[in-house]
Amino acid sequence: MDVPFLDLKAQHQAIKDKILPKWEEILENAAFVGGPYLDAFEKRFAEHCGADECIGVGNGTDALQLIFDALGVGHGDEVIMPANTFIATAEAVSKVGGTPVFVDVKPDTYNIDPEKIEAAITPKTKCIVPVHLYGQVADMDAVLEIGNRRGIPVVEDSAQAHLAEYKGRRAGSMGIAAGFSFYPGKNLGACGEAGAITTSDATLAASIRQLRDHGSSQKYVHQQIGYNSRLDALQAAALLVKLDHLPAWSEARRANARLYLGQLEAEEGICLPTVDRDCLPVWHLFVIQVEDRNAVQRELRDRGIATALHYPIPLHMQEAYRHLGYERGAFPVSEAYTERLLSLPMYAELTADQIHFVCDNLKELVAGKPITKGVALAG
Repeated sequence: MDVPFLDLKAQHQAIKDKILPKWEEILENAAFVGGPYLDAFEKRFAEHCGADECIGVGNGTDALQLIFDALGVGHGDEVIMPANTFIATAEAVSKVGGTPVFVDVKPDTYNIDPEKIEAAITPKTKCIVPVHLYGQVADMDAVLEIGNRRGIPVVEDSAQAHLAEYKGRRAGSMGIAAGFSFYPGKNLGACGEAGAITTSDATLAASIRQLRDHGSSQKYVHQQIGYNSRLDALQAAALLVKLDHLPAWSEARRANARLYLGQLEAEEGICLPTVDRDCLPVWHLFVIQVEDRNAVQRELRDRGIATALHYPIPLHMQEAYRHLGYERGAFPVSEAYTERLLSLPMYAELTADQIHFVCDNLKELVAGKPITKGVALAG
């Protein structure tokens, strides 16, 4: 049996008859930028997130960069974020002239550790960015308490957390703004590049709408220096169709995660992901820890099982951020974790037989190799 890490063909085969007529309509009308599909998607996605406003943009990285720009992040400003995340979180800060400031993550959920945030705050701190990693919302009450007490805006990186919940609140509704990615592999994925910003701050939303369209709210009249980062009509139409299916896809991912957890919970050679009791995750990724990770990954691949690494190098150890001066050992949880992480296949269309096949082979490979209890483990 072959088990792909992600099967986008299965998803699109089921819904292409709903997407293609909308694309044909757009082609016939040559209405490629803006228009009713974008308006409808923005309205409905905001409602799904529990936010007042949604602004469609070119991609998830742009979403964060536009937020930081609209909040006035610039040269000399610092933005606090976890060391364990995709580089886009930091890139967006760097591209507006700011400096990413990394902190370690919690050893159970792998999300930002609120206890580490306070010590990282300086007079230059402009924003705090919790990343809802792998589809589980960060400890937002703790993060927001720090931000509110210190007068620092909290920006949610929700790229992996579409419809994820924290104490009944949806990702994208708790900070001053949130950035979402609709890269094709995301839980809500476009048929190309796309992203969005949610916020309930009307003034911020108006500024971002200008920024995404060359700093303009009226053609050829430019209030500020902006970007070309518009969500096109073809992507908006596809996302509008997919949005109808997203709740069911999220439930399917949760069912798959429960099956994985049930199959693997007794295996000493595997450290399983921990679900915070306040969270309802959407399982963008199902990430475990094993010893001899690279060898296990190779053997699984030879047996027809595709896996991935998210993310094998913490940001402070990336060549791109060497100039920040962090040394190995600065963030021990992130460093130990990234040496042992392994992302198993996870998507809504994954079958029970495929999950059993993955688990049976994985248990065989780690049998008799208990994972060393270390700083990256929850216990």
